Amino acid sequence: MQAVLYVGHGSRLKAGVDEAIQFIERCKSRIDVPIQEICFLELAEPNIEEGIAKCVERGATSIAVVPILLLTANHANEDIPFEIEVGKILYPDVAFTYGKPLGIHSKIVDSLYDRIVEQQVPIAEDAHVLLIGRGSSDPAVKRDLTEIARLLKEKYSFSDVDISFLYGAKPSFEDALRQLKEARHQQVFIIPYLLFTGILMKSIEKKVAQQFSADQQLILCNSLGYHEAVEEVLAERVNELLETPEVWQLIS
Repeated sequence: MQAVLYVGHGSRLKAGVDEAIQFIERCKSRIDVPIQEICFLELAEPNIEEGIAKCVERGATSIAVVPILLLTANHANEDIPFEIEVGKILYPDVAFTYGKPLGIHSKIVDSLYDRIVEQQVPIAEDAHVLLIGRGSSDPAVKRDLTEIARLLKEKYSFSDVDISFLYGAKPSFEDALRQLKEARHQQVFIIPYLLFTGILMKSIEKKVAQQFSADQQLILCNSLGYHEAVEEVLAERVNELLETPEVWQLIS
């Protein structure tokens, strides 16, 4: 019997875990699979080993593991596959397939534009956009966010779309803000490229306020969050994995 195991990142904040669960529960209705379970990589329960066990207890003979991560980095490339290997040892008769993070997708690009439009501020012809990624030492994160920025710029004709990171990669958010101020761009929309911000949003708000200038309009948008388009992309990722597992990663 087929199962889907959704792997969220996890958060120290209950609100972050609750948001992730609500998001996945909405997505479940789009997936025609009898067994669907939720687990977390870290900072929340159940963990991946417990999630696999729940699927097996419900009769799963094949488990499609789906990471709820925005971009591909060490969590997707190393941590989750390691846990799947443990599951394979514990349950040798169960087949595992492994999907990929949400990644680069036109619907996510559209959702970023929605975050700008919902601010109800007239968009200037020379408006700039700054995306804020969480950050990682994995160069793929910077590469993919750069590509997302390029797609947003081209599709919606922004003067420029820059990227920055809260940690682990350059340019830092602080450096990007300083550069924007020095360049004297008249209007800049700032979008946290995060599913859940929690206490991070307070820090971002503070740093934006510190760069206040009467001759520059810095507009902090809501984070990407669990936008409906993100839900649609997740459903696509799950269905692609279920329908064509051979083009994904088969762990047998």
